[in-house]
Amino acid sequence: MLITQQKDLIPFMEDACKHPFLTVDTEFLREKTYYPRLCLVQIGTPDGKAAAIDPLSKNIDMTPVLDMLRNPDILKVFHAARQDLEIFYKLMGEVPAPLFDTQIAAMVCGHGDQIGYESLVRTLTNGSIDKTSQFTNWSNRPLTDKQIDYALGDVTHLVEIYQKLDAELAQRGRTHWLAAEEEILNAPETYDNDPNQAWERIKIKTHKAQTLAILRTLAAWRESKAQRKDIPRTWIFRDETLADLAAHPPKTASDLKKIRGFPSDRAEGRTGQEILGLVKTSMASDPKDWPQRTKKKPPSAKTVATIDVLKTLLKVTAGRYEVAAKLIASNDDLEAIAAGKDETSTKALRGWRKEIFGDLAVQLKNGKIAMGFKNGEATIFEIPSGTKTL
Repeated sequence: MLITQQKDLIPFMEDACKHPFLTVDTEFLREKTYYPRLCLVQIGTPDGKAAAIDPLSKNIDMTPVLDMLRNPDILKVFHAARQDLEIFYKLMGEVPAPLFDTQIAAMVCGHGDQIGYESLVRTLTNGSIDKTSQFTNWSNRPLTDKQIDYALGDVTHLVEIYQKLDAELAQRGRTHWLAAEEEILNAPETYDNDPNQAWERIKIKTHKAQTLAILRTLAAWRESKAQRKDIPRTWIFRDETLADLAAHPPKTASDLKKIRGFPSDRAEGRTGQEILGLVKTSMASDPKDWPQRTKKKPPSAKTVATIDVLKTLLKVTAGRYEVAAKLIASNDDLEAIAAGKDETSTKALRGWRKEIFGDLAVQLKNGKIAMGFKNGEATIFEIPSGTKTL
């Protein structure tokens, strides 16, 4: 069902909000904008009803949908919710809650790392999805029946997927795992793109503080301008151009023309003058305020050996719990544990990861336990006090 009229939206939402959970998905475009442009909202109910709501219709007020997303008594079920939540956060000024992300739930249940919706449909429901409408232009009107059917499929199958994953989480005692993994989705700062932090996403080879200060200023300028004009940041300048500007600070329009990706006409115009001013200001700023990127030192041979042993423990743990190893601990986590860093800076030493791996990893590093084989399987052994080492 496609809803384009308020008179149809209100009764559908009134009926939908009687349920304890609803499945939600969106279709959007952002190729030509900074912020995603919402083109469709799909909502499914546990009793098999579903509707695609057209926010581009002049006869639609999305308030009933936003009220549902705010309702603390209704669980909102998404798959790979990050971009959907970004859209709603901009519309609402808050993150929809409570929520359940089936992609994350599937990961902690051992169904693979970042498993796609189509794979989950096939694995958990024995169903299938026609993906031919996946990359259509969702802003074009009217929508075709094929587009609508595809869009509704993203919430109808999601009902059964949610029910099965929720039951599996409870059966395996991993419901709190999901809650921990969803913390970042629930945090408003996840969706606040602070211009002053934009430079951190740009790859640059140097670690010179002054160069990074220039890069920070230029990246913040670009981000703010992209947000204000609602255009992709790369339409202003590409990352490589900002990195070159920072690494080779220009003083004149002639210098700007030598920068990779800097158009000559913009070098002579207002944009060129603005860039030169930003560079000059950054170079003249107090060095105490310049950002720092600490160059990572390679681990010692002893630490490398410890990391290799921890990797073996990680593989055993991943196999035991049927969870992807990289979900439990990253290489940085293993290096941090080997170096004796505390839990505040090490993800694998917090929450459910600590329960199944982190504590064992610390004990292994400190010689409290050992690894070996029993009946042909890798096994963890407690080391009695006083045991001699070779």
